Amino acid sequence: MRHHERLKPPRHDYVADEWNWIERRFHPEFMAQTETILALGNGYLGMRGSPEEGGPLVQYGTYINGFHESWPIVYGEDAYGFARTGQTMLSITDAKIIKLFVDDEPFWLGTANMLRFERRLNMRAGTLDREILWETPAGKQVLIKSRRLISFEHRHAAAISYELTVLNARAPVVIASEVLAERRNVTRGNIDPRKGKIFSARVLLPRISHASEQRIVLCHGTERTQMLLACGIDHHLETECRHSWKATHNEDFGQVAYTIDAEPGRPIRLAKFMAHHTTLSASPEQVCGRVDWTLNRLLTEGFDVLAAGQHKYMDDFWHRSDVQLQNIWTGNSQRTTIEVQQAIRFNLFHIIQASARAENVGVPAKGLTGSAYEGQYFWDSEIYVLPFLCYTTPRIARNLLLYRYRILDTARARAKDLNHRGALFPWRTINGEDASANYASGTAQYHINADIMYALRKYVHATGDDEFLKHYGVEMLVETARFWYDIGFFSERKGGQFCINGVTGPDEYTTVVNNNTYTNLMARENLRYAAQTVEALDASDAEAFAALVQKTALDLAEVQDWKQAAERMYVPYESETGIYPQDDSFLSLEPWDFENTPDDKYPLLLYYHPLDIYRRQVIKQADVILAMFLLGHEFTLEEKRRNFQFYDPLTTGDSSLSSCVQSIVAAEIGEFEKASEYFIAALLMDLADVSGNVNDGCHIASMGGTWMATVYGFAGMRDYDGMLSFRPNHPPDPRSTIRFPITYRGQLMEIEIGVTETRYVLREGERISFRHADEVIELTSDHPTAARPNVK
Repeated sequence: MRHHERLKPPRHDYVADEWNWIERRFHPEFMAQTETILALGNGYLGMRGSPEEGGPLVQYGTYINGFHESWPIVYGEDAYGFARTGQTMLSITDAKIIKLFVDDEPFWLGTANMLRFERRLNMRAGTLDREILWETPAGKQVLIKSRRLISFEHRHAAAISYELTVLNARAPVVIASEVLAERRNVTRGNIDPRKGKIFSARVLLPRISHASEQRIVLCHGTERTQMLLACGIDHHLETECRHSWKATHNEDFGQVAYTIDAEPGRPIRLAKFMAHHTTLSASPEQVCGRVDWTLNRLLTEGFDVLAAGQHKYMDDFWHRSDVQLQNIWTGNSQRTTIEVQQAIRFNLFHIIQASARAENVGVPAKGLTGSAYEGQYFWDSEIYVLPFLCYTTPRIARNLLLYRYRILDTARARAKDLNHRGALFPWRTINGEDASANYASGTAQYHINADIMYALRKYVHATGDDEFLKHYGVEMLVETARFWYDIGFFSERKGGQFCINGVTGPDEYTTVVNNNTYTNLMARENLRYAAQTVEALDASDAEAFAALVQKTALDLAEVQDWKQAAERMYVPYESETGIYPQDDSFLSLEPWDFENTPDDKYPLLLYYHPLDIYRRQVIKQADVILAMFLLGHEFTLEEKRRNFQFYDPLTTGDSSLSSCVQSIVAAEIGEFEKASEYFIAALLMDLADVSGNVNDGCHIASMGGTWMATVYGFAGMRDYDGMLSFRPNHPPDPRSTIRFPITYRGQLMEIEIGVTETRYVLREGERISFRHADEVIELTSDHPTAARPNVK
């Protein structure tokens, strides 16, 4: 694991706390990092953690999941079948602005004399809290307290409680609450392909606006995608001080300015309510009307009711999701138990912020914390995020899989564009169309089809939701199985085995290869699951099977083809060494010269031509090792050990998706020091800026991987055959304990792994069966507890 050197915030200004991330000193040079860390969201709406008043080096950023503009992808040399249309999630109307003036002097973080400063990401309450004691140039002390939230309960709602008290004098105060139509993105400034697109012209175009009393509503739209956005603000001011207000607005800007004669010690509290609605079909007047409905409800309920609902939602989330770690070995990072606990909750908190209300959309690679990767959806959701959601909040997992089903027709069209049968899901997308401008490391990653079907199987096994499989999943299985059978062939040179050529696996430093091991193995699982599901449906539900045939024109003879392809799938293997080559040619490549590669030349993709990378043995992210985790039942422990030891030194860590997988497999083969090292790298990917790009947003997949490394790695949970099993891989510190809940088929079980034994408790439900090592255990409401010794 190669860590990238960069300036990092001093740890003493950031307090270790199990439930909060606390900043005790303002560091403008780290504003971009803290904006990401302090971002709030609910899966539909997201806001970076910029101060209400603005400040030096602020990037701002408010996003709505799926609200995007498209643009033509321009190629220097075009070719048939290339992706045609890029999609970029937009930074939209900024409604969180509140400017403060005391004695007509602005409060500006870059110059203010702050006697006390604290910002707190409150993960228990689901809020961003702040307290500042500002001394003006005239010596007047002003206490500023704010609390910001984006509601999980009310999908379109956000709110700010902004309270100030002049402590030691009278003073004229102005609080200006504003809404601004468009914040321009920061210029990219380098060739990093991970950053978001910069539009040269204006993107959000004004449609209509209106104001009434202390309410302002602005409506804008995009030109190419024809999407509409309406954003509104409204207010409630509480104070005993004399005050007045004035509202002004135009098509791009609105302001409600409160002029207050502040008395010493008398608080002034402004509740600011924000509502956002988008549409592809309604008129500007209609979408503005929806904003008015939301604001009416928020004003009636008030901020305190909204905050109480937020806290209740978070209580339920932590009840189902909290992971508690004690004395986990942290190696050279020297992190305390409290810091580790803070970090695991930070990761889980951002996952729920990225996914909770992601309805009819996916989860962007950066969630709603930044614009990197254009706000598009990748395979990250299915492989790294869905496992956590399946076993904690299955409703959200179902929504994300349903999004895939809703773009199935577009996936069918994309397969047809590439002269294939079936369906090909897009490597990167927002609206369902493939937006991969680089086909070699994008479109060619056909494994995304199998990744989605793998997630479908995990969801169905974890929840027992056979209705979803029957009405949605099986149709996707049919089309993806057709795709694999169409692109592969039975090769005479390989003894009649089924081969898949010209694909790219998860490792983007090795592209367009023949028989990528990960792809072939996952395709085999996809084919098997499709055949099994179709045959079961045919035998059990004639009506549902007839509907499937009607939608897909399925011929049962196809199922036999899929079974034959799966049975004869070619998987590269070198018997002399026991290595599973990443693809047909990987072992013949020249190894990368790591010894003479400077640390400041990582990630390699920013400093070396792709061809220079492709012709060598060097890995961006776990590939074969990922297959050995996801399909662990296909490999012996010795095979995992031998291949881990071969591939681990070749893996750069240039992808945030590697550390968690390496940690899981290292724990399984007994390399606990490496398992802990990789676990900490995944755990601190954002809080310690391990990859050097937290400015651009959180690594949501790595956050999901943190949960996986804990539950699949140290706890040894597996779910290969539809039955949960545990074989704890206890960390080397004998004081270590791990506790976490699992929701399995509607039953909530808590697992606590200690030094010598593992304890299982059925917390909710009637009955649950699972395996501890090789023993089947059944817990019931009458006998809800079992303890078993850990097996070496």
